[in-house]
Amino acid sequence: MDSNPNLINILKEIVTNGSIDASKMVLLSQEEQELIKELENNGLLEEALLYVESMDADKSWDELKEKINSKKNPIIINWRNIFQYAAVFLCLLGLVYVFQYETKSPVKVVIPDDAIQLVLENGDIQVLSANGEQQIIKKDGQVVASQKENAISYNSNKSIDKLIYNEIKIPFGKTFVITLSDGTVVNLNAGSSLKYPVQFIKGHSREVVLEGEAFFDVTKDKKHPFIVKTRGVDVKVLGTKFNVSSYKEDADINTVLVEGSVSLSSASASNVNEMLVPGEKGTWNNDKKGIAVEKVDTRIYTEWMTGELVFRKASFRDIIVKLERVYNVKIQNKRSELLDKKFNASFNKNIESIETVLETMSKIQDFTFKKEGKLIKIN
Repeated sequence: MDSNPNLINILKEIVTNGSIDASKMVLLSQEEQELIKELENNGLLEEALLYVESMDADKSWDELKEKINSKKNPIIINWRNIFQYAAVFLCLLGLVYVFQYETKSPVKVVIPDDAIQLVLENGDIQVLSANGEQQIIKKDGQVVASQKENAISYNSNKSIDKLIYNEIKIPFGKTFVITLSDGTVVNLNAGSSLKYPVQFIKGHSREVVLEGEAFFDVTKDKKHPFIVKTRGVDVKVLGTKFNVSSYKEDADINTVLVEGSVSLSSASASNVNEMLVPGEKGTWNNDKKGIAVEKVDTRIYTEWMTGELVFRKASFRDIIVKLERVYNVKIQNKRSELLDKKFNASFNKNIESIETVLETMSKIQDFTFKKEGKLIKIN
């Protein structure tokens, strides 16, 4: 049996350092990650590493069974043939009780700040590589979703009777696309998170919870309204295209309707509600406790999906916040008089760097800046 070099390296790092960078765990399959957690929880990591390193291609299946029956060193299975040797893993768990191993300190999984995180129903965090390709598997072995590059799609092949939620968290500097089980497509902007059912259930509204910004292309279903919940505001639709921006650091929550119709309402006051028609923006302000509606150019609010940054009479204060999200940087501004200055500009993050953006703006307002890693100081 051949051992997996990625597995050996990861086991070595955990045993040596007591922790592992989560970005390295994605090199293993979902089953391999689950088994590493089982080994760690039962204090078998060192024994597993010794066994995997000693695996010989000439060893037979009978010899492997003999090791288990003799209750010698704990066994770790051939990871490349996990289903074929599932029985070995069951025996391994049995040995935990026979030898009553002392549980070691939990392995600390270090999650990078720029990682896309998928929080599963049991609280486990799975790191998604922006260019990765994998299946999302429940503990019972059911495949619930598939990831390909910067998109993940959920399926509804198996009927369920209980709502099970996943949550995806997008870091600064990245965007991501989710196709929900009903076919609704959600584009998530940088610094956003979405909590949603793995599968929607008949007879229940389709509810998701948003923090940040997302564009929704909702599959029409008259019997099951689609509701976006965000910071005290409910956006209710049947089938439509709209953008919601609800970053916690922003005072306003904006909903811009591109197609169809939406209803905006306060989650706490049933008498506060508004209907939008295409081309309108509804703005909720928690301080004013009301919804203001106005006509807008919807492209300004939706072109972020193609990398466009559009500023129209935007204050430098607001621009800084958006640039930090989009480019994953921290901007320190020592020129307070610039904060309320207004700008009209358009950039594309896929073409223009943060340095190019700031250089262009500095020519208008006469300031200098210095970039040190991810920190930018405006003088």
